Amino acid sequence: MAGTNTPVTAALGAAAANDGMDNVLSIILGGGAGTRLYPLTKKRAKPAVPLGANYRLIDIPVSNCINSDINKVYCLTQFNSASLNRHLAQAYNTNIGTHTRQGFVEVLAAQQSPVNKAWFQGTADAVRQYLWLFEESKCEEYLILSGDHLYRMDYRPFIMKHRETEAAITVAALPCDEKRASSFGLMKIDNTGRVIEFAEKPKGAELQAMKVDTTVLGLDADKAQEMPFIASMGIYVFDAKKMRECLLENFKEADDFGGEIIPMAAQMGLKVQAFLYEGYWEDIGTVDAFFHANLSCNDPNPAFNFHEMNAPIYTQSRFLPPSKVQDCEIERSTIGDGCFITKAKLKNVMVGLRSTVNANCDLEDTLVMGADYYETYDEAKTSALPGGVPIGIGAGTKIRKAIIDKNARIGENCQILNEAGVMDKDCENEGYIIRDGIIVVIKDAVIKPGTV
Repeated sequence: MAGTNTPVTAALGAAAANDGMDNVLSIILGGGAGTRLYPLTKKRAKPAVPLGANYRLIDIPVSNCINSDINKVYCLTQFNSASLNRHLAQAYNTNIGTHTRQGFVEVLAAQQSPVNKAWFQGTADAVRQYLWLFEESKCEEYLILSGDHLYRMDYRPFIMKHRETEAAITVAALPCDEKRASSFGLMKIDNTGRVIEFAEKPKGAELQAMKVDTTVLGLDADKAQEMPFIASMGIYVFDAKKMRECLLENFKEADDFGGEIIPMAAQMGLKVQAFLYEGYWEDIGTVDAFFHANLSCNDPNPAFNFHEMNAPIYTQSRFLPPSKVQDCEIERSTIGDGCFITKAKLKNVMVGLRSTVNANCDLEDTLVMGADYYETYDEAKTSALPGGVPIGIGAGTKIRKAIIDKNARIGENCQILNEAGVMDKDCENEGYIIRDGIIVVIKDAVIKPGTV
C-alpha cells in the first residue's frame, strides 16, 4: 500500500483518536466538460473514460474507498453522465458494505432547484449545491476526491492524521523535485506540518521560496534533499462543520477548493494540515497524460500495478469469455476480457474489452478501448453503416501511437501513423483528431478501408 504513514491513535487530551470510518462520507468530483480529454469525453463523463483494458477512471477512487473501509460514496458530475450512471449501478449495485453496515455508491448530476438554477460553477460549488444531502448522512468528515487521478491509496492513515491534529482541513501532499514542482499548486508548511502558504504553479524566485523541510511530514532525510517541495494532490479531508461554514458562511462566492476555499481558509486562521503521500500518483486529465499512464501499465514492473492482491481495483462483473489469441506476435501488452486477436503483431498495446484485431494487423504504442457489444462480420455487412465496416480493426491495418475509442470501425488496410508528426489537428468529421501528437479515433467512428 502506498504511503508510509501508519495509523496511530495518539491521545487527544485524555481520549484517543477514533479509528473507525463509519463517520466518513466520500465525495468524488467528476470534473467539468473534460475539454482536456476531448474527444474521449465527447459522449461520456470524464470518470467514465475506459482505463487499463477492463476498468474506468471512476473505479480508482471508488476502489480506494472500499479498500479503506469507506462505504458511503457520492460522485458529482454534470456532463454526459449516462454511461457513468450505468457503470456505477452495474459495478457496485449502489450498495456496498454488509447487512449491518450499509453503504452506497451513487451519482449526483447537476440539477436546478428553487434555490439554485445554475450548473456547478466549480469543485466547491458542486459540493455546496448538494450539501443539504451530504448533511443527511450525519457524517463528521467529508473526503473530497478527484475522478481523474491514477493512484492507489489507503485513506485511513490520512483521516487518522486529520483527527489527531484536530485540523479543519487536511490536504494530501505529494513530495516533488524542482523539475516537477512548477507544474503543481505548491504548499508551504511550518514545523508542525500546518499549511501557511500556497502558490499556484510558481516559477523562478517564487518557486524557490516554496521550499520546505519535508522531513517534518515523515520523509527521510535523503529524499527530503531530493524533493524539497510539496504539491497538493487535490485530495482533502474536511471537518463537516467547517465545510458548512466555509461554503455557506465565510466564502459564499468561492467556487473552487484548490484555488480559493483552502488558501482562504488557511489565511483566515483555520487549521489546514498537510499529509504526506509517497506512492505513485498521476493526474490523467489530458490526452497525453492519459495515453502514457495507460501504456506504462504494460511495463514489467509498472509504477501503478492492477495486479495488487491486497488492494484490488474493482469494476463491473461482465461475465465475458476469456480472450482468444491465435498465431500472434505479442510484446509487452495487456489484453482485456472477451477479445479476438488473430495473426496480428502487437507491441506495447493495451487492448480493451471485446476487441477484434484481424489478420496481419500491426499495432505499436496503441490504446484500443474495445467495444460495448459483439458484432459478427455478417451483421456488419447487412448493417446500414457506410461500407458495412465491422466493429474492430480490419485486416492488414497498421497503427502507431494512437487511441482507438470504443465501437470504432476501422476498415481493412488502413494506415493510422501520423508520419508527419502533426501535434494538433481537428478532423472530427473524418472520425479522428490529433492531440499532443497522438491520433484519437473517436467513439463509434467509421474509418473506411484503405484510409491513410
